[in-house]
Amino acid sequence: MTSTPAYAKQLRQRVLELCSRKRTSHIGGAFSVADILAVLYAEILDITADEPDAPGRDRLFFSKGHACTALYAMLELRGFFKGYDLLEQFTENGTYFTSHVNHNLPGVELSTGSLGHALGVSCGSALAGKRRRQPWSVFSILSDGELDEGSNWEAILFAAHHKLDNLVAVIDYNKIQSFGAVSEIMNLEPLADKFKAFNWEVEEVDGHALPALQDVFMRFKESRNGRPKCVIAHTVKGKGVSFMENDLAWHYRSPSEADVLKAISELEAV
Repeated sequence: MTSTPAYAKQLRQRVLELCSRKRTSHIGGAFSVADILAVLYAEILDITADEPDAPGRDRLFFSKGHACTALYAMLELRGFFKGYDLLEQFTENGTYFTSHVNHNLPGVELSTGSLGHALGVSCGSALAGKRRRQPWSVFSILSDGELDEGSNWEAILFAAHHKLDNLVAVIDYNKIQSFGAVSEIMNLEPLADKFKAFNWEVEEVDGHALPALQDVFMRFKESRNGRPKCVIAHTVKGKGVSFMENDLAWHYRSPSEADVLKAISELEAV
């Protein structure tokens, strides 16, 4: 299997290609979540491209559907899109490669992009697994900005009440949302304390430190202590390309030809 660092590098390179060729946005958020996805798909999730709907598979719900290029690129790298041409079909009329995540594609559990819904669905999936006494785990990846949505806090209450210890929520905490800094739009802090007060087990981690991500994901996946789990992954919007990092503009901009050349040189140097 391809190594985790190689997955993270290839994922960012593919995202850059998709966003530049198809003139699409959200490259900053796709880069911030790249290492999280690389670790999950290389090291943690019990899934297979040959049987994407296997009843015993782990489930991953990708709530930040606007960063679809990251998930699409990861699934392509893992072989889920045999028979599809991601680059040619992405955003084209009549294809399933829409600009927000589409559940009609193999390996995608839920269409997302209307924020604040995937955690609730993840809770339902986790509850079903517990009631059926199934060993699989449910991971739910959320953006930080979407925690402004009240539906998430209802789901957080629900998960603790039902002791969904097979559920791991991962917050891509890059601290920039669509109109500015998270701290200025709707301050989430103290975020860890909020989850703890809702009776979740919480751990904060550098969202770009691959060994640390692997460690916490594996421990939380294996733990069945009656409490849902939350990983607050501190990330950098645009991570991996210096002129994109921590810049709100890359929530919206698509890279120019000159931007692509600069970005390629930085990504290849990793």
